[in-house]
Amino acid sequence: MTELILASRSASRGAVLRGAGIAFKAMESGVDEAAVKAELARIGADPRQVAVQLAERKALAVSAHRPGLVIGADQTLELDGALYDKAGTVDEARARLSQLRGRTHLLHAAVAVASGGEVLWRTVESPRMTMRAFSDGFLDAYVAAAGDALTASVGCYYLEGLGAQLFERIEGDYFAILGLPLLPLLEFLRGRGTLAA
Repeated sequence: MTELILASRSASRGAVLRGAGIAFKAMESGVDEAAVKAELARIGADPRQVAVQLAERKALAVSAHRPGLVIGADQTLELDGALYDKAGTVDEARARLSQLRGRTHLLHAAVAVASGGEVLWRTVESPRMTMRAFSDGFLDAYVAAAGDALTASVGCYYLEGLGAQLFERIEGDYFAILGLPLLPLLEFLRGRGTLAA
C-alpha cells in the first residue's frame, strides 16, 4: 500500500485523519510560510489562493525527497477581503475575537496531494463562520479559559471545544473548519486505490 505522509505536525489535522482511520506519518514541510505569504501578497493573491499555494508547497516540499503520497494542507482566515494570520499573543487573540464578534468571516481550508515533486490533486473549501455578538464578560471568560491555545489557531478558536459557543451560524464543511477538507480527500484516495472503495 502507498505510504501516506501528512506534511504537517498540526494536532487538529492529525486528529481528523486518525479519526477517519487513516494511517499516516507526520513530517514538517520546512516551508517558510511568512516568506510565501509575503511573496503572494506582492502579486495580489487573495486569501483563498494563499491557502491553496501553501498547501501545494508543503506537499511538494516533502514529496521531493520522500516516496508515497504527501498531503499538504493550510487554512487562512478572510474578513472583508483581508488575510489574517495567527495571533502572536493572547492579547492579540482577544483583539481578533473582538473584531470578529457579530460578523461573518471565511475560513479557506486547502488540501493538496503530491508525489515525486508533482501536485496530483488539490481542493479548497471555504466555510462561512458567523460569530454571535457575545458580551465582553463572555469574551474575557473565554480568553481566560483558552489561554495560549488561542495563538495556535488562525481564528483563535477550536470549534470542537469551547469555541463553539462563539458562533451564531456556520455554513460549510465541519472538517474544513478543523483545517482539513476530509471528505474530498478521502474520495481522491479511494479513486487512486489507496483506500478501499
